[in-house]
Amino acid sequence: MIDIVKNINEIKDSIPSNVCLIAVSKTKPLESLKTAYDGGQRIFGENKAQEMTDKYEKLPKDIKWHFIGHLQKNKVKYIIPYVELIHAVDSLSLLQKINKEALKCDRVVNCLLQFHIALEETKFGMNLTEAKEILSSDNFKSLENINICGVMGMATNTDDKAKIHNDFHQLKEIFDTLKKEFFPGKSDFKEISMGMSGDYKIAIDEGSTMVRVGSSIFGARDYNNK
Repeated sequence: MIDIVKNINEIKDSIPSNVCLIAVSKTKPLESLKTAYDGGQRIFGENKAQEMTDKYEKLPKDIKWHFIGHLQKNKVKYIIPYVELIHAVDSLSLLQKINKEALKCDRVVNCLLQFHIALEETKFGMNLTEAKEILSSDNFKSLENINICGVMGMATNTDDKAKIHNDFHQLKEIFDTLKKEFFPGKSDFKEISMGMSGDYKIAIDEGSTMVRVGSSIFGARDYNNK
């Protein structure tokens, strides 16, 4: 039997106080989220807009919902009214869509820029040159309903810890570069979302401020419930 609250507390006790624990609840039933909530967890991560919206509607409204998956532009409108942070923004066109929908809701929506730091080509994300082009553009500067808070990335799926360290170190260097060149006076450009169940301790060593942990809290993912 999985003890969700015990798992959460053990992880929180093992990470620095300045690191945010995001309980990745994708594919998990409402009962599991309620258990985590009753145990004090308030930040949950989902990767499907409809699933997250369904859970938002049925669970307490003081939950902070983080969208951590690849966000399709036609799904943006469903999450904008309530989402706390969108982690995986990888294009100007997606930023523009988020801005458009946020304007309709009279909101400023927090976003992270996603970078491709892994070896796998299947993972999403931009490179530093692409990010600089976006941040330097007049199109980006005209977006008033988004707030860029930091960066996000996923390490290579490997048992090679040195490679994982290197991936996360690369993302920290990207963050530092963007902070210096584009956000030097912006106090809320401070988040580095990296690290999951298998590698969050390495990510914290390399400067992570947000870890996205699912299976170490809720148990193995149920692939029959996608």
